[in-house]
Amino acid sequence: MNAAYFHGEALPELFLLTIGAAAGWNVLALDRPGYGASAGLPAELCLLRAQADLVFRALDTFALSHDVGAGFLLCGHSYGLKLSIHLGGHARGGELLGLDGSGAGRRYRPERTRRVAEGTRQLSRQDAIRLFWGPPELYPPGTFRPGRGLIEPVPATENREAAAWPDEFPALAAAVRIPVRLTFAEHENWWVCDDAELAAIAGAFAAAPSVETARQPGAGHNISLGWAALPYHLAALAFAERCLLRARGDTPPKETW
Repeated sequence: MNAAYFHGEALPELFLLTIGAAAGWNVLALDRPGYGASAGLPAELCLLRAQADLVFRALDTFALSHDVGAGFLLCGHSYGLKLSIHLGGHARGGELLGLDGSGAGRRYRPERTRRVAEGTRQLSRQDAIRLFWGPPELYPPGTFRPGRGLIEPVPATENREAAAWPDEFPALAAAVRIPVRLTFAEHENWWVCDDAELAAIAGAFAAAPSVETARQPGAGHNISLGWAALPYHLAALAFAERCLLRARGDTPPKETW
């Protein structure tokens, strides 16, 4: 998906750009490299490590013309959360306030990845929605209307790189040295996210000053497009405020929730 994920048309009052701006934050939604205005990038620039360099350049450009205060808090979803973890462990990761995200974990659910590998062309549109999004009733009317402009072709490099994520996750998480908050939807179809797995994921961010994991009731994989978007985004902004206090010198002891 492109940047419209964070500013969907179905009910704009639920979405992060609207809520964040109303709360007094500058909010920037980026097309990830390889999507939107940067579709067609060379394959090597679509790898996550290269995407991280490009995003830091984009943030630097944004800071030239906008007040960024104490710095940036990342909010990533799904593959964008993977990118956020790369950013958090980057050489410049310490410049960030914190990392919030949803829709990605440590291990894929085997039955879901097998279903995708077998192909989805034979699925009805409704079955495909349930596979990729979760129960349709979790989303406002109009979310699935054709022509929304949210979904774009996935770069081939990204499809190949996705398979290596479970092996790469431990080292990537261990390199993150900013506060982390990860949310998993109640109806998450893609990732193993039972209690033991959430504890293991939190433990992987061993160098982070704080790690929070949460479950979002009444949500499917694409939390920010569903009815649960409002409570999720409010919780993300509350986390951002905690990170801001920490950056200003209020540094609580390391804790794991």
